[in-house]
Amino acid sequence: MAIIKENITCAGGMPAFVAMPENIASPPCIVLLHERYGLVQHTKDLAARFASEGYMCVAPDIFHMHPDQDALHRGDASCEPTDGEVAQQMDVAIDVAVSRFSADPIRIAVMGVCQTARYPLVCASRRTIAAALCWYGAAQPREWGLNERFPIALDDLIAKVDCPVLGMFGEKDHIISVDDVCKLRASLEKHRRSYEIEIFPGAPHGWLNDTMPGRYRRDQAEAAWSAQQAFLKAAFEGAPTSLIVQKFTAGIAKDYDFSKHVRFE
Repeated sequence: MAIIKENITCAGGMPAFVAMPENIASPPCIVLLHERYGLVQHTKDLAARFASEGYMCVAPDIFHMHPDQDALHRGDASCEPTDGEVAQQMDVAIDVAVSRFSADPIRIAVMGVCQTARYPLVCASRRTIAAALCWYGAAQPREWGLNERFPIALDDLIAKVDCPVLGMFGEKDHIISVDDVCKLRASLEKHRRSYEIEIFPGAPHGWLNDTMPGRYRRDQAEAAWSAQQAFLKAAFEGAPTSLIVQKFTAGIAKDYDFSKHVRFE
């Protein structure tokens, strides 16, 4: 499938990368949020992959305000915007997808990875979207409290979410434990939300990122991507509003010990 790739500047000066298939009218849209490294090539590669599969994808640079982009891209610096600031940037990205690139306003999903995995839930708590896709994030202990960055606790955000939630996690993650994932699951079930959560055996933190050979796990990444595509197909087709669908799958070693997990590059 032929795709179009374009670097754009959105309202307010926010850069974004857009990838979309040629000659598809009103395609479904993925708003793709980058990892902690900002808008790097890996995120653009994922956007192009979405486009090759028939989606219009916009990847906004939500950390563009950071003064040292090189350090950010290397992982030597961090950017910590508030939920409200990112919500505004997601609104801008959705607006440009619909108004400038004619994406289907009904079929919009938001995907966040690692640090940004909380933000699909933030978005879904504030406006109607078709799906929230959370990859190995939104379950750390810090997510559940209140502070300047997180003025609404994660449990309260989930109470306001009105779309199916996908959660992809790794058994060997050194940041998010199995107990953390189960806490997220419990919140979704308490609030009677549709979800699909999977914990992939042997996968460390960052296992989708093929630009980091130490952490990338091809088999788990491809299986998760395939599961995500099936999840999106169902979400965009629209499930009956009276039906709650919940699915939890996990591969966990019998001798699982979170304290022994390490960071991979």
